[in-house]
Amino acid sequence: MDIQNMELRKFVAPELVFGLDARLLAGRYAKNFGAQKVLIVSDPGIINAGWLDEILHVLESEGLPYEIYKDVTPNSKEKDVIKGSKLYKNEECNAIVALGGGSTLDCAKGIGIVSSNNKNILEFEGVDKVHNPIPPLICIPTTAGSSADVSQFAVIMDQKRKVKISIISKAVVPDVALIDPITTTTMDNYLTACTGLDALTHAIEAYVSNASSPLTDTHALNAIRLIWSSLAKIIHNPNDLGLRGNMMLGSLEAGLAFSNASLGAVHAMAHSLGGFLDLSHGECNAVLLDHVVDFNFDAEPLRYQHIGEMMGINFSRMTKIEKKTAVIHKLKHLKESIGIDHTLRQIGVKESDIPQLSKNAMEDSCIVTNPRRPDQEDMVEIFKNAL
Repeated sequence: MDIQNMELRKFVAPELVFGLDARLLAGRYAKNFGAQKVLIVSDPGIINAGWLDEILHVLESEGLPYEIYKDVTPNSKEKDVIKGSKLYKNEECNAIVALGGGSTLDCAKGIGIVSSNNKNILEFEGVDKVHNPIPPLICIPTTAGSSADVSQFAVIMDQKRKVKISIISKAVVPDVALIDPITTTTMDNYLTACTGLDALTHAIEAYVSNASSPLTDTHALNAIRLIWSSLAKIIHNPNDLGLRGNMMLGSLEAGLAFSNASLGAVHAMAHSLGGFLDLSHGECNAVLLDHVVDFNFDAEPLRYQHIGEMMGINFSRMTKIEKKTAVIHKLKHLKESIGIDHTLRQIGVKESDIPQLSKNAMEDSCIVTNPRRPDQEDMVEIFKNAL
């Protein structure tokens, strides 16, 4: 083994159950964790799709009372966490089941943090600021994208500052993730595309992160392979459970990778965009991804070549410039093929927004592990290129 691969690295992950009907184990796990009353955190879209009814049934079959908190908004906000944590305390709950996409899972983590630590959620921004363990948390993801169900990240919007804050702590790793591909079958094509590109970005950024390790590399590369081979196909075959399974497994592996290797400039900029304009996180990542690869490529050309190989590129006889062009072209082609080829201007960004967006991105914790250290002028340039 290369001596560089023996640097100290920590790897954390929850207990995982992956496969069809994994979601139906929620009642058994809640009982095993000593739940006496469960707060179920979800959102109207998931409830309307019918996924909540099954979870209520399995909790009832274990004799467990519950309360439902369904006021989670896209890009989970401070107010959502405050309202949910009040309900958790008032109803004397002692465990949480989160059913939904990234915003719902992040909100549930925030509710857990506040209920155990008795402070405003925004006070936990940064690394290792959560000192008291959160209540037992069972996560059931319904998108193949955010990987909040396996990560030590929680992202919450600070509406006053118009930024998304990252809370990074082992304390917010769920106790168990019940990862069931069938829950993704009610996503429309656009949500499938956005969340799929979020997962792909997780894997790419984790692989080129300056905190990567052999363990995270294995998961990141396999995630890229799985997502790349399935995402465009699933847009045309949305009911194909095999493709849904590949996407869910790819998202899971990408989550294990980025939770431990962290992320980079794409996510720092996407957090800035999402907080400033309340935009879709996956869409922000998609718009920015190829522009950040262009900026980063020369810092890690071999790693980007490995990524390109997982995307099916044959690099034989290519020059370094040709390799970079090939990777960027492939990413752009994927975006076009799944209908996410917008510019920042088309999703509501103005040139006058860029200085503040760049400042916020430079203050995001994800920027620290980007393979090339940017300054604020670099951020401005990348935002302008994506405009």
